[in-house]
Amino acid sequence: MGQEKLVIWGTSGHALVVTDIIQLQGKYKIAGFLDDINKELHGKKLKNYPILGGKEKLDFLKKLNIKYLIFGFGDCNARLSLSRIVRSKGFSLCTAIHPGSIVASDVSIGQGTVITAGAVVNPGSIIGENVIINTCASVDHDCVVHDGAHISPGVNLGGNVTVGRGTWIGIGATIKEKILIGSHSIIGAGSVVIDNIPDGVVAYGIPAKVIRKIKPDDT
Repeated sequence: MGQEKLVIWGTSGHALVVTDIIQLQGKYKIAGFLDDINKELHGKKLKNYPILGGKEKLDFLKKLNIKYLIFGFGDCNARLSLSRIVRSKGFSLCTAIHPGSIVASDVSIGQGTVITAGAVVNPGSIIGENVIINTCASVDHDCVVHDGAHISPGVNLGGNVTVGRGTWIGIGATIKEKILIGSHSIIGAGSVVIDNIPDGVVAYGIPAKVIRKIKPDDT
């Protein structure tokens, strides 16, 4: 049986990471990329695959019997909103799990999630849809990472941590065990979180403190 065709939405550095994982998995054949931000790239190639256009190409791709799509960018809110669009068009989201990651056998992983090289996800954890567990991040036992969250490179989540929907944990942050981090928040790079963090805020520091509420242009 041949490989199913897949399109990667995004042409950023993260898209290159996703491309590498898809190639290593060997389950899907990459048909090309979509990009709504850098329209000057349309018609060019990335890693020898065509950049097909933006979301206006979705109906055309469906007619070509392309069934699968995955996001290759870090914007949490965009991944969540665009996932609704692609599903309404009849596409399915695939997962990309690097063979050099360590994921316990009982971990639940939602569609569209990307787990990159060197990441560790320990037993009892639940990883939602469209999550990024980035390079060398660790998610200890019994954590819950909700849809659209981004666990950046080098982040360490202690056991029984909950990360809310669409929240971005910055590079190298450390989250103490049993901490609850709310939805649509940002934790700054290198922070040490020892207290719960509410929804919709920017927090950082050692120890991390809430600095302000999220602004509309925060990504």
